[in-house]
Amino acid sequence: MGTLHYGSPSIGFPLDDRVLAHLELVMTAKLRRQESFAFAIVDEETDVRQAVWISPVTTLRFEYEAPMPEINRLWLQELVDTANSPGGLRVVPEPARPAAS
Repeated sequence: MGTLHYGSPSIGFPLDDRVLAHLELVMTAKLRRQESFAFAIVDEETDVRQAVWISPVTTLRFEYEAPMPEINRLWLQELVDTANSPGGLRVVPEPARPAAS
């Protein structure tokens, strides 16, 4: 279980390392392009939904408990699509990877 640290002083959002790795790639790509966006996260245990505004001046830190997982390119694209939507970035279910031929 990793943590997305947001703001200063930081607030921590616990996330599965695999989810966090994919979110990190999406977030850093958008921020490199100087793009701001909303990020919504739902606590699976309590169903509490929080949304934060992420901009190039936002302090973010990605903390992992395990090595970088393999990246699912299909999922990465789906996350990019949500980040570019009016509703902003949110975690969507990971699609199955196509079988190797």
